[in-house]
Amino acid sequence: MGKEIERKFLIKGREWRALGEGVSYLQGYLSTDKGRTVRVRTVGEQGYITIKGPAEGLVRPEYEYEIPCDDAREIISKLCEKPVIKKKRYTIPFGLHTWEVDEFSDENEGLVIAEVELKHESEEIDIPTWIGREVTGDRRYYNAHLVKNPYRLWKDAESQG
Repeated sequence: MGKEIERKFLIKGREWRALGEGVSYLQGYLSTDKGRTVRVRTVGEQGYITIKGPAEGLVRPEYEYEIPCDDAREIISKLCEKPVIKKKRYTIPFGLHTWEVDEFSDENEGLVIAEVELKHESEEIDIPTWIGREVTGDRRYYNAHLVKNPYRLWKDAESQG
């Protein structure tokens, strides 16, 4: 069984920008049910479909498969919930881990989140200075939630925590 174990954080400052190259992502959701999500995305010129199950702590089942990029674009355009998620992902090695920083655009402009994938839930991580408050488990920051409640609609107090 595939699984995902990750922690999510907000970002402080802009220091991280100089540490990695950004790749454009476009992703849409066929299902955003709390117990399961089905996502289609393009990463540069590659397409993927991903199925995720409910989280138990930091762990959730995840199955991801490559699909033709043109198919992914058509599915996103014609079948996925709107608005779709547009972001640029920066991959930044730090310590023993690789951080993925997502800088959102369009409906989620202004939101920047860092994720780090773990081998097990209790794994220790080194936290870079540009990492802010942890938001692991806060559904507002899940991409699937951002489709239904885009960041641009959040009240200032809600977006600050």
